[in-house]
Amino acid sequence: MAITAAQVKQLREMTGAGIMDCKKALTKTNGDMDAAVDELRKVAGAKVEKKASRIAAEGLSIAAQDGDKTAVVVEVNSETDFVASNEKFKEFVNNVAKQVLASDAKTVDELKKEKWVANPEQTVDEALTELIGVISEKLSIRRFEKVVAQNGIVASYVHGGGRIAVIVEADTDVVNDEIKEAVRNVAMQVAALAPKYVSENDIPQEDRDHELAILVEQAKNDPKNASKPQNIIEKMVQGRLNKEFKEVCLTDQIYVKAEDGKQTVAQYLAEVGKKNGASISLKKFVRFETGEGMEHREENFAEEVMAQAKAAEK
Repeated sequence: MAITAAQVKQLREMTGAGIMDCKKALTKTNGDMDAAVDELRKVAGAKVEKKASRIAAEGLSIAAQDGDKTAVVVEVNSETDFVASNEKFKEFVNNVAKQVLASDAKTVDELKKEKWVANPEQTVDEALTELIGVISEKLSIRRFEKVVAQNGIVASYVHGGGRIAVIVEADTDVVNDEIKEAVRNVAMQVAALAPKYVSENDIPQEDRDHELAILVEQAKNDPKNASKPQNIIEKMVQGRLNKEFKEVCLTDQIYVKAEDGKQTVAQYLAEVGKKNGASISLKKFVRFETGEGMEHREENFAEEVMAQAKAAEK
């Protein structure tokens, strides 16, 4: 299978690995991007992770709430950042959030068929088409999610004027301003550190096994471990595995506002709960980053590849 410059560029942006390493990994995996990421991790032993947010598309991600019980997050895309700052576009995105708050739609297609919240004489899709005609640029409602708290509250946070939007749901038997602020602080944590799971209990066994296999392969590639049996190597890497999971589990992350630099999110919430006579537990979070996982312009990457190839021949 022929590997294109675009594929190499995408893998490089996802992992930060070198161009030639990316090409070799893609060639070995027949262009399978996820498998190529794993191959880079196995061979190089480097901490490479999929950073899809580097594959940029423009637009806005925003969150909106209806009281303390219901919140939504939506992403609407545009072709350029210029349009993303357009007031008409911003108004449309805010209205999409209002639409989702009032809707029972489960998919974008269902949402687009509904009567438009800003003008019931139109559907959402007709309003979108009309705006495309005004702005003269491709626009799309990419995704949304709605969270309704059953036994507590929701809090939302928008970072960078619409670059990242977050909802956090927490169960709590006491609701006051301090607890609301605490849950919102956790939403800021999610925006900043992009956890994958709420706690270690939420990590699927499949993900545990996958990460363990990667670390084992890294260890095997170290000549010092060549004669060690599989079970010994697995025990060796268990500490690294636990450390990696703590970094991607929200409750185990170091709280970004921790004064001592050691307090975890779980300890922070326990402290706030004790002060207010409340039991607070995180149930769910949703994090949208505008353009994550989407392609963008090729620019001059092909020239960069040629330049590095020529340099390697010298």
